Amino acid sequence: MKKIQMVDLQTQYQKIKPEVDQVIFEVIHSTKFIRGPQVKQFEEELANYLNVKHVVACGNGTDALQISLMALDLQPGDEVITADFTFAATVEVIKLLKGKPVLVDVLPDTFNIDPEAVEKAITPRTKAIIPVHLFGQSADMDEIMRIARKYNLAVIEDNAQAIGSDFRFADGTVKKTGTIGTIGTTSFFPSKNLGAYGDGGAIFTDDDRLAHRLRGIVNHGMYKRYYYDEVGVNSRLDTIQAAILRVKLPHLDAYNEARRRAADVYDELFAGCEQVITPYRDPRSKHVFHQYTLKIKNGKRDALADYLKAEGIPFGIYYPVPLHRQKAYADENFRDENFPVTNRLTEEVISLPMHTELDREQQEFIVGKVKNFLRGKV
Repeated sequence: MKKIQMVDLQTQYQKIKPEVDQVIFEVIHSTKFIRGPQVKQFEEELANYLNVKHVVACGNGTDALQISLMALDLQPGDEVITADFTFAATVEVIKLLKGKPVLVDVLPDTFNIDPEAVEKAITPRTKAIIPVHLFGQSADMDEIMRIARKYNLAVIEDNAQAIGSDFRFADGTVKKTGTIGTIGTTSFFPSKNLGAYGDGGAIFTDDDRLAHRLRGIVNHGMYKRYYYDEVGVNSRLDTIQAAILRVKLPHLDAYNEARRRAADVYDELFAGCEQVITPYRDPRSKHVFHQYTLKIKNGKRDALADYLKAEGIPFGIYYPVPLHRQKAYADENFRDENFPVTNRLTEEVISLPMHTELDREQQEFIVGKVKNFLRGKV
């Protein structure tokens, strides 16, 4: 059996090695390391894949969120509603711009933001909603967009974990996650479903005016060299990363399908295991399984984690501490009793290895170890 890894980037690379090595050589030979032609080509190809008018590449997924808020003119004190159960980047960009993060609870099945909680949290200072498509599955964009239209709010989709996922609306319309709201963002961190070999990110929109602003902000506020129309940042996807992403983009659907097949195997192997709740799949969303996340009942999650570590089986706990309890984001308005689902999830969730190269033998070994522990056979 191959060594089990949380993400097996080495084997994935070996399958596309000739193409990747060639494009890296071509960029080095050209010496066009910043804003080379491959960046624009990648933006155009990703826009075509997503069926969105504009893609603006940038340095990383966190920058993508910050730049989006800058393009929407977030002002000090403006409120932005987002999920408590997410990675810190979603919230830190709001704080960096002196906005006010308003955290709300999530749904117990999808782990995504609770639209009812969003609507209750809206005030006259609310500027935007940031739904996070967590672990590879879309938030309820029917309801999020209804709320946004009702209150005239911008929607920034944090699509870092769900690129390639679809959402089917009540009227039958299907759109890619990240292309539904005012702006969509993603990360190309190496472990993502579409990962670079370093940092990278992108921003999506159908709004021509916003696209123009986004392109200026990512490059120091310049639209014409050395003429600064607004305050910007230095956040550019470098040419080598763009070239690598161009190689990988045509494989994205196959990568996502491989993840779904691996999830099917996990589901099959865990069938009948009463102490484990396998991931819920919203029928409206095409899950791309950035993570395969279990809920472990009866308070055994931490002990299971210790056991897996001792057995050399990788795992992840995303996330062990909710944002409302984090020192950096402490707020007197965040009351623990307002986040019952998030609080419970942080004590129950554990993510198993999930990647494009996972095979059944590895999965049978992993699941066998989990089952043995939960049945007390260790």
